[in-house]
Amino acid sequence: MRWVASPPPSAVRRRRAVPATPYSGPPSYPVPPRWGFPNLTWRRPTNVPGTASGEVRSIDRIPVLARSLTTILWTFAVLAVIAAVAEIWRYALLVESRDSALNTSVVGFSDAFVMLAGLLTTIFSLLPAGLSVWWLLVARQAAADEAGEAPPRPVWQVLVSVLVPIVNLPLALSVVSELEHAVLRRPRDARPKPSRLVLGWWGTWLANWVLLVVTIIWRIRPGVQAMADSVLLVALTDLAAASLAIVTALVIRRFSHLLMPIAPERLRDLRVLKIEGAPEPELRTARPVGAAR
Repeated sequence: MRWVASPPPSAVRRRRAVPATPYSGPPSYPVPPRWGFPNLTWRRPTNVPGTASGEVRSIDRIPVLARSLTTILWTFAVLAVIAAVAEIWRYALLVESRDSALNTSVVGFSDAFVMLAGLLTTIFSLLPAGLSVWWLLVARQAAADEAGEAPPRPVWQVLVSVLVPIVNLPLALSVVSELEHAVLRRPRDARPKPSRLVLGWWGTWLANWVLLVVTIIWRIRPGVQAMADSVLLVALTDLAAASLAIVTALVIRRFSHLLMPIAPERLRDLRVLKIEGAPEPELRTARPVGAAR
């Protein structure tokens, strides 16, 4: 058997109920109080690593990623235009060489210009392509988090729809249209309807890929005329790549602004200048007691 000893109820002292004091107004201090919040800028708490407070949300990555990607896309567009100018200059030299001899230094400078511009454009194209795919994945997750739902398709389907050749020609429009549909906070069960900007991006996307394939096939053909035509096709491909970079930057800028809340600097201060059609206010017949004259 187990004995348990407990005090009797009479041994426990009961606390007296403290009566509620009536409200006597705001507190007053004999001297200005020195307590308060620290004079620091608000920042995200990261004191406990691994907790939810220390994690960076997808919506927080959008501004920095979009700003950097937009700058890189415009830089690539400038490089692509320079490469197109180099190819057009080479084509002009080819046309001129049919009737007269060319200067050796001019031809050498043109070849070096074409090689350097084409090499820089080709190498630099990998950076905006990879960052654009990363921004697409982050923006999809951010839009899904804001809506409280899961993304419409998994990540591997998005990568296949964007990166796999031939397959990405029609499916890239579906991925971007779904992102626009989610960014605009439209119903999930409604069919996505791409805007003119998205359709323009898709048309530039198709033109860029078609010109790239035609240029590769045309450069394989033998003959002097095929080589001259390939120079012109390379120039058109560079211009199409520059156009695609510019339209992509516009799409990223629009979607990022729709995802992020409105910045205070984008709002204008409005003033009431005139009121028309409003009823006249009621005039006071008596002056309230204690009102200042």
